[in-house]
Amino acid sequence: MTRIEQIMRTAPVIPVLVIDDAAHARPIAEALVAGGLRVLEVTLRTAAALDVIREMKSVTGAIVGAGTVLNEADLRASIDAGSEFIVSPGLTDALGKAAVASGIPFLPGTANASDIMRGLDLGLRHFKFFPAATSGGIPALKALCGPFGDVHFCPTGGITQDTARDWLAIDQVRCVGGSWLVAKGAPDEARITAAAQAAAALAKG
Repeated sequence: MTRIEQIMRTAPVIPVLVIDDAAHARPIAEALVAGGLRVLEVTLRTAAALDVIREMKSVTGAIVGAGTVLNEADLRASIDAGSEFIVSPGLTDALGKAAVASGIPFLPGTANASDIMRGLDLGLRHFKFFPAATSGGIPALKALCGPFGDVHFCPTGGITQDTARDWLAIDQVRCVGGSWLVAKGAPDEARITAAAQAAAALAKG
């Protein structure tokens, strides 16, 4: 089993986190891990993101990666901050080759057959299906699973606690990405832990 496969199988939901204040990083990570979600994707959408990754790395049990990685500079900065995996919204040849060369587990975004074929050419077999809800939803992903029977997906974008189980029912889906678990602002740790517990309960049997 590859490292990205192991990460994707750790929990049914990967929280997709947009955090503005690094002071919130540790309590959020601790609450999510306490609820059973160990794999945490910190998106590079805020100025604090790299510091958030560093802070979350110190939480026992957390597996912390960087999301919204758009180019080689983002990749290098994320690795330097201690990221254990990389997620991107799309896939370019430059980013894909750099990520593969680095050896870090990499989950590039794909939305169509050409994206997946580009990834296959780079030796990749695991992809984020993004944006999932607006790229044809479950019917589109099921259609892609036909010709690409040896690849695995993490659908992300527009998925909720109520719809996650339907996505997870697809054989080639290993997990889903979810932004519903943590609200903006100061963290409500009890609420985050409860949301994480509900998400972790979606695990496939």
